[in-house]
Amino acid sequence: MFTTRPEILGTFGVVSSTHWIATAAGMAMLEKGGNAFDAAVATGMAIQICEPHLNGAGGDMPVLIHRADKNETMVVCGQGVAPAGATIEHYRGLGLDLVPGTGLLATVVPGTFDAWMLILRDHGTMSLEEVFAPAIGYAINGAPMVARVGQTISTVQELFETEWPTSAAVYLPNGRPPAPGSLLGNTQLAKTWQRIIAEAKTAGGDRMEQIEAARRAWAEGFVAEAVDGFCRNNAFMDVSGERHSGVLTGDDMAKWRATYEAPLSYDYGDYTMMKTGPWGQGPAMLQQLALLEGYGISAMDPTGPDFVHLVVEAVKLAYADREAFYGDPNFVDVPMETLLSKAYNDERRKLINMEQASLGFHPGQIEGFGGKVDYDFHVAAAQANRGGAGIGEPTVGKQGLVAGDPCHIDVIDKHGNMVAAMPSGGWLQSSPIIPELGLCLNSRAQMFWLEEDRPATLKPGKRPRTTLSPSMALRDGKPYMAFGTPGGDQQDQWQGSFFLRHAHFGMNLQEAIDAPSWHSEHFPSSFYPRGAQPGKLVLEGRFPQSTIDELRRRGHKVDVGEDWSEGRLCAAAQRDGMLKAAANPRGMQGYAAGR
Repeated sequence: MFTTRPEILGTFGVVSSTHWIATAAGMAMLEKGGNAFDAAVATGMAIQICEPHLNGAGGDMPVLIHRADKNETMVVCGQGVAPAGATIEHYRGLGLDLVPGTGLLATVVPGTFDAWMLILRDHGTMSLEEVFAPAIGYAINGAPMVARVGQTISTVQELFETEWPTSAAVYLPNGRPPAPGSLLGNTQLAKTWQRIIAEAKTAGGDRMEQIEAARRAWAEGFVAEAVDGFCRNNAFMDVSGERHSGVLTGDDMAKWRATYEAPLSYDYGDYTMMKTGPWGQGPAMLQQLALLEGYGISAMDPTGPDFVHLVVEAVKLAYADREAFYGDPNFVDVPMETLLSKAYNDERRKLINMEQASLGFHPGQIEGFGGKVDYDFHVAAAQANRGGAGIGEPTVGKQGLVAGDPCHIDVIDKHGNMVAAMPSGGWLQSSPIIPELGLCLNSRAQMFWLEEDRPATLKPGKRPRTTLSPSMALRDGKPYMAFGTPGGDQQDQWQGSFFLRHAHFGMNLQEAIDAPSWHSEHFPSSFYPRGAQPGKLVLEGRFPQSTIDELRRRGHKVDVGEDWSEGRLCAAAQRDGMLKAAANPRGMQGYAAGR
């Protein structure tokens, strides 16, 4: 099968990410003797400069890591929590019925930085200065911008010029968005990182002590102080149409650190799939696999109507349960054991009609668990077009509203260490730049609800139910694959179809990424204004016309997008001493490297 680029093969190390420069930065760490964890941190720091419209230093991040020497897989939770002042009463008192999708009210404690530092401290080998070097260089000298960066900035240009002047100062050089291929940096962010490194060095020569000092500079030092003052002393326009101050404080940042937890897993054939807990949407992919057990998928056509229809109908059921049950398990009981059980899925599977697309919303019923979902509200929100959604990659509104497109990073080194990371949030259109730092804050709080009876109800100290969802898989009980994709609610749809094409149809990593894909918008969006479009199915234009016609006959409301518009996957794998990697060609920026 022809592929857009080769599946990378080697024995030394592989890196795949959503930007070629970030991939090169990670590969450089491997070449210098670093391990997968060093490489992942360098990749993650560099990608903040290369893809500022998709992630930033003030964002959030879940990571799956595998330590080869301990044969242990862990989740690193870099998803920050709601500030102490983020109460339903406060937001309702401002006249809001939803948390805005942009601005200072939308932020939770930024988690990306501390998550990277925790990984570097406990699993890496290199110094702060070494892993920060590529990112600082590009922040000072500029990185070449892909067209989508300038397009995003153009969309919010008026907002920057009239309401967010600190962002205009960084992202409108010479008063214009950057042209494709032009260099754009962020000198103030470089100064922030340089100051963190300088303060870290005062802790002495011990690598771990320096990293701990860097974490304190972020959470308790000058970074937290600047964040506190900016949120407290300013009010900025957000997607609600009003100007609001923030509630995030330095005390909120000081009280939070990234943590470890065990992944959730599900055995599917020869594979064991691993995801975060239900504070993320990742378990919805495990539920899809549980629903698909017993179907003869391997005998289906991977671009045919039966395969697409079956997977889409499983997605509808899994995502309905996501809405009804998922939330931070530190605050709510989520019945994951039941949701992944054979008995539960045997019953749920009966709702799949292979001849008719479901237009209803059908979460499961588990006594004592879950919350009510007003599907009619979500349908009305979409019909009101209060934010807008796009075909394929999420679009950006004029007020900075975006349906959650992050970045992705996969690394495997010669020792068998693995990383799958999903840095997101703090993108340039989420909130205004903090001028003393050169970074903006995330907008993840928009995933909370302002009603008391929802598992994802807003509460101080609670994690939002994020869409961020990296994946790892064992094969025959051995560490095998790290993968993921940007795309908000699409993440566990695109990842699911990728995995099924690889597992059932024998496609290599690149073939499975290149294959035409799709997504459903049937279920409630995780992003403001939280719309749902019953039966809507978006297909890449490369599907056979016969498949498109048959899906419409079965009742799907099909939109056909561009030929290369669905999915932005990265993947890396290891088996029998061979390392493999692949990256998405869509958008012309993702790249895999290795040798």
